[in-house]
Amino acid sequence: MLHCIATHLKTSHDMNQNAQDNAAALRARLKGLRAGMPPQDRDRGALLIRGRLYTWLATNRTRLRESGRPDVRCIAAFWSMADEPALQALLRQWAQDETLTVSLPVVAAPGQPLQFRAWTPDTPMKPGAYGILEPEGPQAPAPDIVLVPTLGYTRQGDRLGYGGGYYDRTLAALRAAGHAFTSVGVAWACGDLSAEPYAPAAHDMRLDTVLTDKGWAVPAPEL
Repeated sequence: MLHCIATHLKTSHDMNQNAQDNAAALRARLKGLRAGMPPQDRDRGALLIRGRLYTWLATNRTRLRESGRPDVRCIAAFWSMADEPALQALLRQWAQDETLTVSLPVVAAPGQPLQFRAWTPDTPMKPGAYGILEPEGPQAPAPDIVLVPTLGYTRQGDRLGYGGGYYDRTLAALRAAGHAFTSVGVAWACGDLSAEPYAPAAHDMRLDTVLTDKGWAVPAPEL
């Protein structure tokens, strides 16, 4: 009996290790693909992503107001790193709208969900735990929209992130709290995992939609 249990535990450990190794190799390859994008394609693609996000949100907000339903008020975005689609210009544009609160993520502690702090172009920023700039503003209200940095994705909304699990924990915590929100993965089209033998882990949180430089990889939802 003890031998069977030990064998089962070893098999489970080996399977988990293989899955982690495969995910790490896939992450490395996807990072290489996006790093190899020509600068003009990167600039054009980021512009298209910003334009589609702006139009999608503006159209849905108009529909919500006209139907007398609660409007979108809080957007949790992210501060794009060098190889990610640059969102900063769009965040500045949204921050000028007095009816919107824009927030950015803060790593409060390892292994914990992210916190979101309010951001404007005047908010002081400092490098966080991973060298990513984080705002020093007040804690923001729970978000209606969460923009999620996405390295790889499936057409069903599965996300391959950077391996830290922060967004999985954050989205799970928001849902466990009963808060309604829409999660939007932001990715380069080269992160499409359709042709890959990729299977999400049990703790991975599926996104509501995914937007790339080639368009909506998962259809944009109506809010």
